[in-house]
Amino acid sequence: MTVRHNGDVYFTDRGIEELEQRRGDDEVTLAWLAERLRDFTDLNPEFEISVDRFATWLARLEDPDED
Repeated sequence: MTVRHNGDVYFTDRGIEELEQRRGDDEVTLAWLAERLRDFTDLNPEFEISVDRFATWLARLEDPDED
């Protein structure tokens, strides 16, 4: 599977595809997701910056003040 963004082609991670296949019909809260991100960072501190950037991106995704 590929994702096209601004004409560039990126190959998605298998983990994203697995997440969609296994959990695609699940409903979760953002509070649950935030807790899982904290758990992941606790177990994998080397990803702290990436997880923080991802969480910030999600938080501001549709914020009209953040262009």
